[in-house]
Amino acid sequence: MIDITYSEKDFDYELEALFVNFFPGQCFGSGKEEETLFVHFVFETYEIVILVRAGDFQIQDKVTVSGEGDFHKKPDKSAHPYRTYYKNELKRLLFRMLEGFPEERLPEGFEKQFPVWGTMTGVRPTKIPMNELLSGKEEEEVYRELRDIYCCSEEKSRLCMEIAKREASLLQTMNYENGYSLYIGIPFCPTTCLYCSFPSYPVERFGDLIPDYLNALFREIREMGEICKGKRLTSVYIGGGTPTSLSAEQLGALLGELKAHFLVSEECEFTVEAGRPDSITKEKLLVLKEHSAGRISINPQTMQQKTLDLIGRRHTVEDTKRAFSLARELGFDDINMDLIVGLPGEDVEDFLDTLEQIRRLEPDSVTIHSLVIKRASGLRELLEENKDSTRVEKSRIQTMEKSLLLAEQKLRGGGYEPYYMYRQKNSSGHFGSSGQENIGFSKPGKECLYNILIMEEMQTIIALGAGASTKRYDPEKRIVSRVENVKSIRDYISRIDEMIERKRDIF
Repeated sequence: MIDITYSEKDFDYELEALFVNFFPGQCFGSGKEEETLFVHFVFETYEIVILVRAGDFQIQDKVTVSGEGDFHKKPDKSAHPYRTYYKNELKRLLFRMLEGFPEERLPEGFEKQFPVWGTMTGVRPTKIPMNELLSGKEEEEVYRELRDIYCCSEEKSRLCMEIAKREASLLQTMNYENGYSLYIGIPFCPTTCLYCSFPSYPVERFGDLIPDYLNALFREIREMGEICKGKRLTSVYIGGGTPTSLSAEQLGALLGELKAHFLVSEECEFTVEAGRPDSITKEKLLVLKEHSAGRISINPQTMQQKTLDLIGRRHTVEDTKRAFSLARELGFDDINMDLIVGLPGEDVEDFLDTLEQIRRLEPDSVTIHSLVIKRASGLRELLEENKDSTRVEKSRIQTMEKSLLLAEQKLRGGGYEPYYMYRQKNSSGHFGSSGQENIGFSKPGKECLYNILIMEEMQTIIALGAGASTKRYDPEKRIVSRVENVKSIRDYISRIDEMIERKRDIF
């Protein structure tokens, strides 16, 4: 148990995230004296004082900060320019204190790990160095900031800088700030995977809602098409769910509606997640070809049949190979494949076998996802029913970390380079690893621009469909305004006018 008190509550979310990275599995609140780590924060105008105590042992330290006045007393403190500097000094001081806290003095049950991402607790670690590079800072200075200000490990600092440099070089070739991107969500799937926590609806149970859903979506497409008339569209991404859960006719109607109301030029990157191999047919691929969808994603997640059966994906390894070969035969020359490390029951050898089978197919990009088990997933319930769940989960995470390192080595050896990355959030709070991240690898020239833009929040993303999140980017103020669509399909259908008005309000 971790018991935190604040003289002034402001950075509680970031600080708690840092504690979870140091002490995975611990909860926050009041507990028994001998089982609790007590922490007290005092925020002063020019000084931060932190006291950490366990039993009769304690450490206290402070850091002096500079700035004009006490921004904590100002009504608009969340946007105050002094806030980021103050927060970084606070988190760095806490990191160093926890790093040096004697393990033998920790309460019973505490397991200490050292966060390889240092004080960077957010999902976008490359955003900071990329913005610094785009602003003209030298690489060596940015690299020093990652190590000295954010306390990142050498390994993660190097990876972060490599990806940030690649992202910055791609963005510098285009006028991204004066354009926008479009996301369209299709929340239907053939089945719901055991690990899934996204809003997705199995077709066999909810297929009767598809016509009404598409009618509502088409209304949103038409209205937003009018609002965006005259603006330059950079990229389109149709995701889900599984967009190819739609029939070929429904898919054609969707793409026809899209191109009737948005100017999808030849320069516009156009991605459709074909997703589940069991939903891919020649007819659907021909529809995608006809409407100029140049980039598709075929996502096996694993090439181990035992795992596919366990997690509820009703396709075979051979289905994946068939779908991929068919797409190649039809002329698709930009195919991504998603894989997941840490699936239940898989060891390092299983993942390496999957990776080798994928490499033989030679996709143009491969995205490696770390499986963090969310509260809303069926897999979390299954694990919690297992009396030995603690040991199983720790073993799974160790396997995942080894697999991630080997995946990077193997993919680099096959001519792929990392081009975008994001970290996991909203896990169950148990056994979380500060090193878990999702990384996109691609062959040169096959990077997905949309992935970079959405992760680094460098451009307005208009998002349509149930559960979609629109982000309006202001390049002058460098802030992002958000508006969310409701997740429920039925609510989306019945409240489509409200969804449209929400977007009108921010545009």
